[in-house]
Amino acid sequence: MTADDADLRLAQAAHTHAGPLAGVARWWLRTRREYEKLGTDPDDRDERPLTGYALLMGGYAVSTITAATVLARRRRGAALPGPADLALMSVAVFRTTRTLSKDAVLSPLRAPFTVFSGPAGPGEVLEQPREGAVRHAVGELVTCPFCLGQWVATAALLSHAAAPRATRWVTTGMTVVAAADALQYAYAALEKTDG
Repeated sequence: MTADDADLRLAQAAHTHAGPLAGVARWWLRTRREYEKLGTDPDDRDERPLTGYALLMGGYAVSTITAATVLARRRRGAALPGPADLALMSVAVFRTTRTLSKDAVLSPLRAPFTVFSGPAGPGEVLEQPREGAVRHAVGELVTCPFCLGQWVATAALLSHAAAPRATRWVTTGMTVVAAADALQYAYAALEKTDG
């Protein structure tokens, strides 16, 4: 489904229904149209899948609020991560986002939202988002380690609040993988200087 198809269906629903949701749909369609019309030169414009972005943001907000609420009720007084946990999580989030967004072996998970563009480095691929409001937005998210960082970090923090010991095991594992990657690159660089 393209952004135009999604907007057409949304417009039809907004005009055949009444109430606050129909009003929000009309406001959204007007805002999206203005965003694109008042933006850059049409020849230079890259279609922004605002509807897909809005759905992703809504999904992130709802799932994060729901998980945090459930955790707050079940795990009162859950400790904040200490400096060592934050260090482990930071490296683990880096390695996890890189793996999810670039790893060649995980291409089947991204394939519904992306198309192959070429190799990007050892064991990594470069992919582009597919067309369609939601597919494009999800495609951008799953191919960008920076974009995925917030999602993975949120999951890591919620996981730490729910099960700190298990989270430490997982984050330690991903930190070891990141260290091993750094050593592989260092070794490859040394081989080039010796030859």
